[in-house]
Amino acid sequence: QVQLVESGGGSVQSGGSLRLSCAASGRTYSVARMAWFRRAPGKEREGVAGIATGGITSYGESVKGRFTISQDKASNTLYLQMNTLKPEDTAMYYCAADHRAGIGLLPGLGINDYTYWGQGTQVTVTV
Repeated sequence: QVQLVESGGGSVQSGGSLRLSCAASGRTYSVARMAWFRRAPGKEREGVAGIATGGITSYGESVKGRFTISQDKASNTLYLQMNTLKPEDTAMYYCAADHRAGIGLLPGLGINDYTYWGQGTQVTVTV
């Protein structure tokens, strides 16, 4: 089992920045990939960014060039640096992890790619 706890959400004006954190505990030694997802009101959960053990990253099209995923393996913490935020980035953001490696060692951004999920942290971007 892997436990995930997100933090860092909040309210920010359009164009601003936020950094989300996800603290992982439990069987973290065998985690092969981690990712951030988000779910906006009335929409399905979507993959935002993922990172594999080897450092390979993937991003959703809507956040490329604005968001950066990273991890500190020493502290078992995953980060999401979000810059140039837009109102459409408003959503609940979730951290996810899995023991399985992705195809081609890519992290993958599908919901079924991940077994463990955090409770989420709310991000609200105002005009």
